[in-house]
Amino acid sequence: MALPTFEKLLHPLLTEIRDGKIHLIKDLVDALAQQFHITDEERWELLPSGKEPIFHNRVRWAIFYLRKAQLAESAGRGKVVITNIGKQEAESGTPVSSKYLAAKYKSFAEWMGGKTAEPLAQKQEVALNTPEENMEAAQEELTKNLVDELLEQMKQCNPRFFEQLVIDLLTAMGYGGSRKDAGKAIGKSGDGGIDGIINEDRLGMDVIYIQAKRWEGTVGRPEIQKFMGALAGNRARKGVFITTSSFSNDARTYAQSIDAKIVLIDGKQLAELMIEHDVGVSGQSTYTMKKMDADYFSEE
Repeated sequence: MALPTFEKLLHPLLTEIRDGKIHLIKDLVDALAQQFHITDEERWELLPSGKEPIFHNRVRWAIFYLRKAQLAESAGRGKVVITNIGKQEAESGTPVSSKYLAAKYKSFAEWMGGKTAEPLAQKQEVALNTPEENMEAAQEELTKNLVDELLEQMKQCNPRFFEQLVIDLLTAMGYGGSRKDAGKAIGKSGDGGIDGIINEDRLGMDVIYIQAKRWEGTVGRPEIQKFMGALAGNRARKGVFITTSSFSNDARTYAQSIDAKIVLIDGKQLAELMIEHDVGVSGQSTYTMKKMDADYFSEE
């Protein structure tokens, strides 16, 4: 099942803390996970940043909304307690939502960005995602568009430039030693499907054979078999096949079934690696998302 939005957690949260006791937030996460029949896998699914579970993030923001509406308040680090106003709301049985809170509480409406409660309530839409989720979703969309731009550009560049691009990426990832050393290795062989040889590390403990091709159609199993034959002819056991297109399922299955280690990097993954290692891309804007440092304020 889909995880409940933080909007849908507002009323259940208020109900969970209606007893007036101090509640640990981690216990509320457990209780809500059981209430919504959330599996362990769903519960520990992370935000795209990998820094926090999505469900925990939504519970945290739901608590924050209840606090901004003065229905709940902090009772210490990682703890929350209901207020008298919150008790009245819980006892009324009225479903609590951000739209409802904006209509009833002027301070909450003003915090949300409206001057009075009623006009904001009229235009308030149901919140589906937390601010972190919205920011990361926007980042994902921007990255997806950038991947498409990079792929289009790589398909138009000449073969030699593409080889240089591969050099820059591999050295940025820590292979080949210096760019100068890597440049000497790439594009030298041309022997049986091998475009170059590069050191696996700066000490040259092992070498990796490379096939780097701009490709329009899907790369099939015969091309991988040819590359495997070239590796065997050089008594090599490690290779990387890089293309601007994609690999067939048969090609991927074959690469996984052989003894030699052949890594297949398709166009999408190639572009993603370029973005990750800042090859062919530059930063436009940087946004730092900060949160309170609870350890700083701890008096224990």
